[in-house]
Amino acid sequence: MRPTLARFLLLLLPVLPLALPALTLPAAAQEVTTSHAIILHGEPKYPADFRHFDYANPDAPKGGEVILAAIGTFDSLNPFILRGVSAAGLSLAFDTLLTGSYDEAFTEYGLLAESIEVPADRKWVAFTLRPEARFHDGKPVTAADVVWTFDTLKAKGAPFYRAYYADVQKAEALGPHKVKFSFGDTVNMELPLIIGQMPVLPMHYFADKEFERTTLEPIPGSGPYKVASFEPGRAITYERVADYWGRDLGVNKGRHNYDRIRFDYYRDATVAIEAFKAGAYDFRQENSAKEWATAYDFPAQRQGLVVQREIPHELPTGMQGFAMNTRRAIFSDPRVRQAMNYAFDFEWSNKALFHGAYSRTESYFSNSELASRGLPEGEELKILEGFRGQIPDQVFTTEYKAPVTDGSGNNRANLRKALGLLQEAGWQVKDGKLVNAAGQPFAFEILLSSPAFERIALPYAKNLERLGIEASVRTVDTAQYQNRTDNFDFDMTVEGWGQSLSPGNEQRDFWGSSRRDEPGSRNTAGIADPVIDQLIDLVIQAPDRESLIARTRALDRVLLWGHYVVPHWHIRAFRTVYWDKFAQPEIAPKYALGFLDLWWIDPAKAEVVNASRRRSSN
Repeated sequence: MRPTLARFLLLLLPVLPLALPALTLPAAAQEVTTSHAIILHGEPKYPADFRHFDYANPDAPKGGEVILAAIGTFDSLNPFILRGVSAAGLSLAFDTLLTGSYDEAFTEYGLLAESIEVPADRKWVAFTLRPEARFHDGKPVTAADVVWTFDTLKAKGAPFYRAYYADVQKAEALGPHKVKFSFGDTVNMELPLIIGQMPVLPMHYFADKEFERTTLEPIPGSGPYKVASFEPGRAITYERVADYWGRDLGVNKGRHNYDRIRFDYYRDATVAIEAFKAGAYDFRQENSAKEWATAYDFPAQRQGLVVQREIPHELPTGMQGFAMNTRRAIFSDPRVRQAMNYAFDFEWSNKALFHGAYSRTESYFSNSELASRGLPEGEELKILEGFRGQIPDQVFTTEYKAPVTDGSGNNRANLRKALGLLQEAGWQVKDGKLVNAAGQPFAFEILLSSPAFERIALPYAKNLERLGIEASVRTVDTAQYQNRTDNFDFDMTVEGWGQSLSPGNEQRDFWGSSRRDEPGSRNTAGIADPVIDQLIDLVIQAPDRESLIARTRALDRVLLWGHYVVPHWHIRAFRTVYWDKFAQPEIAPKYALGFLDLWWIDPAKAEVVNASRRRSSN
């Protein structure tokens, strides 16, 4: 599943016989489960009549405005297409068929849908919509809207949707408020949940519009917020929908508490931090260890008006790293890619640049039980044995560990190993330059979208220079960066792949051969490996939690030994800094921060903060 975005969950429930007239399934598939929720493995935590999630405060007061920062620019209010740069926060306006809980690995509960039907073999799923569901323009949400949305996203939406819905054969309306999705003979246990994550768009709105064109006209959604105002590239404000159709549902009680949410745009993080300290906005998550350690010692923080707090979580931290574009000839050899790993000195970077804040990432599914560890055994070993000879021998003999230094900045031993690998791959040093047999120099560009990464990339380039490699570092604006990465016009860049506790169909977009040359896909590294394709299919088809873990670990191990990235680092907490005007539920969700939909403004605290800001501005 996807995170981030925000990130996913799935089902197996009590069985209730139900005969649908249109079905032609064999007898073994006639038993159908009808429920309020769906889970990949096991039973959902919350019953059909639950009043609110445990981590939501149903008595949270509504009101006030929260102001947040966004970096870069935007020129579109359509977040579902490849073209343009969409505005921050647009997901607030669009409800999905189902919604996930933040304290279960992968469970979804009815939102637009009031019930879900699935057969035992999960070859299809049907949703019955809530008749009270409405778009912001007052029109009802219908099965026809659901079918149109699916067909349109798959045909004209961003490339991600084609990969995510690849195994869905068709969608059909069985009535005004009932829709069925058919999956054919594909074994894909999470598809019902995948479809449940789909936002539903208004077919009537697009009747005279081209869906794939960017627009600055707000699209009417059915979510708890709608666009109230905006200045292209500068700011966008959402207002809570006063008569939101779903406000009393158990999945929504205690959520969506701010009256208004505004995103102000800043050129870069440095400017944004200074604006925060000046009181221009209210809350930020800090991703820079340096800024976390040094940037927030200022008067308001010392006076207790600003809170700086790490909030632990249990989310998988995924993989971030310097991603190599294997479409480029210089990075096509895994020995070269491994050499790039030896040239990076994490221990020095962590000590000198990050104040020792991070742990090295050594798995694509780090901070979870899905991460490979030790040597393969049991089901994982059996899976990998089937690919012996097609995958690196180290998969069977050596636990993956990133190269280690003493942190002194003297990376000589690892650079010698890097040079040996480069020489094995046909590169030699001549006149201080690394060249191939044709005399062509080893030179490439590290493409960045933020100056914050220059302090990591520049020392890395210096180490590469000691190998005779010319690595230039280039930072470009957000729009240019998106355009270049969408079209794979880069040599190396910083990329991150967030993961959930139930990986599945999104792995095709990350690593699948079919996505290698699809503009806008997340296959940044350009992986095209039939073994990885088969491992992804095995993950998607996992029949139970134990098999999912074993299959994901096998995929992880093969990706790691492919050396597609130079792994970076991770931290197991949200680093937050905010003006002390907020309150939050007593129970924190395990798998989300929940600031936008679970916190609320405390009027008494807000008055103290606002009074201080007024004094500072005078």
